[in-house]
Amino acid sequence: MNIVILLGAPGSGKGTVAGRLAAEHSNLKHVSSGDLLRGAVAKGTAAGKEAGAYMEAGKLVPDALIATMIKDVVAETTGDVTMLLDGFPRNLAQAKILDEMGAPVTHAVLIDVPDDIIQDRIAGRRTCPKCKAGYHVKNLPPKVDGICDVCGTALTIRKDDNPDTVKDRLVVYHQQTEPLIAYYRDKGILRTVDGTTGVDNVATAFLEAI
Repeated sequence: MNIVILLGAPGSGKGTVAGRLAAEHSNLKHVSSGDLLRGAVAKGTAAGKEAGAYMEAGKLVPDALIATMIKDVVAETTGDVTMLLDGFPRNLAQAKILDEMGAPVTHAVLIDVPDDIIQDRIAGRRTCPKCKAGYHVKNLPPKVDGICDVCGTALTIRKDDNPDTVKDRLVVYHQQTEPLIAYYRDKGILRTVDGTTGVDNVATAFLEAI
């Protein structure tokens, strides 16, 4: 089992690309830290209850708690599988925790997208609250405006996708997550992909990079 870390600003397409590649290639496994957190909270696991308490209080979930969830997934993953790790590590402290796990990180791939394009992308995102399918008003519109293709539910805008929140998220990204680019470059495993060329092209370039 190998690990490839996805880097890039919120809205750069990390989850979309990783999800598509995992669906098309049986040896690739997309692991999203956000999905792990939400899943643990929904299931009411011990870690989920602890994480939920932080989230309800509007606080960041501690690095060690997220790392525990990641460690469990790593331990469960065996065989000739490449894990596409999306959303973890989010900062240098988490990167060092991952290193201490002894997890076999082979590449870190940066999906590079300028901030102005990021803001436009996130402003157009829509999500199905029922089946969680994702859309974009310009790049991936539903067949019927405002309605999920999969289950027919009215689409919604995530609370953290409003313009002011997006700006705040980008500030946090540049302060906390962007230093990981230099961290993995120094290790000699960083690869960079142009994230503005469309999902198909980005996915192809990503595969070539790893």
